[in-house]
Formats: sequence, structure tokens, C-alpha cells
Amino acid sequence: DKLDFSRALEEIWKLVSRSNKYIDETQPWVLGKNPEKQARLAQVMYNLTESLRIVTVLISAAMPETARKIGEQLKCPADCLTWDSIQKFGGYPEGLKIERCDALFPRIELEKKVEQPGKEAKAKPEKAKKENDSASPEELPEGLITIDDFAKVQLRVAEVVACEPHPDADRLLVLQLMVGQEKRQVVSGIAKYYAPADLVGKTVILVANLKPVNLRGLESNGMILAATKGKKLSLVTVDGIPSGGKVS
Repeated sequence: DKLDFSRALEEIWKLVSRSNKYIDETQPWVLGKNPEKQARLAQVMYNLTESLRIVTVLISAAMPETARKIGEQLKCPADCLTWDSIQKFGGYPEGLKIERCDALFPRIELEKKVEQPGKEAKAKPEKAKKENDSASPEELPEGLITIDDFAKVQLRVAEVVACEPHPDADRLLVLQLMVGQEKRQVVSGIAKYYAPADLVGKTVILVANLKPVNLRGLESNGMILAATKGKKLSLVTVDGIPSGGKVS
């Protein structure tokens, strides 16, 4: 009801992280080798599948295409992918057979190239290799990201040139932004904190490479950053930088 999308996604990803931890705790690959543990293995796999079904429904508003693919891989009937169906745990039908599927987010391995043609690349010192190994994503503590992960997020300076209430949602504002020479429409759940007229002329920070989503009938192409604590919210603004500028 609060339309706090960032917080909602954070909570969804807590469920994903807890499911990953459940895999480590139960070790289904070990259970599979013990004939006496097959009933336990079946329960573990059902719990994981049911958790994934619930996540599929929860992310459908923000990642509709990914949610559709997961639903197909789980072979979920349509009535198992509704919001009502996830009100309690245990809605995934028993007896369905899930086949091996392609990874939704395959790992990308970048081929190393020699920068100077005709010259062999020199081997990196052993110390540098150890430093790279220690920074591998697999060994990072939970919750940390690499610089490569952060580099994927495109942050841009944007100027609010117009703003009005959403026609069908009291908590939403529809902002028109200029990002350099490009115009963007962003729908944001900040109507409780800002009047539309107060936002015009502000210079804000835009997450520019988010996949567009439909929010109550209007397309939102990006997300503006805000800081929150308790019941307070304040947009992140900058001074002296023209719209379109990069944030790093």
C-alpha cells in the first residue's frame, strides 16, 4: 500500500538469500546419496521449489519477463501464480516433474585479449593473482558486491521539468525529467513527502538503465534516488552539475 518499491525488492531478496542459505544448511546433494534420506530430500526440494514459486509472484511487477520464464520452468498452473495463491506456504502442486533448464542469468566469461598486437602478454605477478582470487564474487561475504557489479548501474543527473499526481494512485507522482537532451518519465511513490510544484526545477539522481515498468497504467523509465529514515524521506539532489552528467 505504501508503494515503497525499493524496500519491497529488498525484502524479496531477503527471501532469496534465506533460500540459498537453506540449501547450504540442508545439503541436498548429500541427501541424494543416502537411500534412507530420500523422504527428507523430497521435502527439502519441495520447500525450495515452493519458495521459488512465491518469489516468482513477488517479482512479477518488477521483472515480468523473468517471472514468466521461472513460472514456465516450474510448470506452475496459472492459479498457482496469483497473489492470492502465495498467502500461505504449500501451494505448489505435488507430483510435477521439473526438467533441467538453461540458466536465466548465465555467467559471462570475458575473453582476455592482448592489447599490443605481435607481443605476448606477460604473466601477472603471483601477488596480483592472489589479490584477484581473493576478490572473486564466490568468496565475497554475503551482501557485498564487486566494483564490476556497481559499474552496471548507470546513475545520471536529471532535472525535473514537470510533475503531476498520478491519475489513479494517490501515493504516486509522475515526473518528467530531462537527462541531457533526453526526456524521461518516472513514476515515484513520493506524493506523501513532496507536492508536485516543489519538485519542478530540482536536480536529482536517476538510475537510468532500469528496465521500464508499468505502474498503475503509466510507464516508469528509471528510478530517482532518495534517502529515508523512519518516516522521513528526502530526494538525493546535486548542485552545479548539468543534467545528463554521470554520477560515480
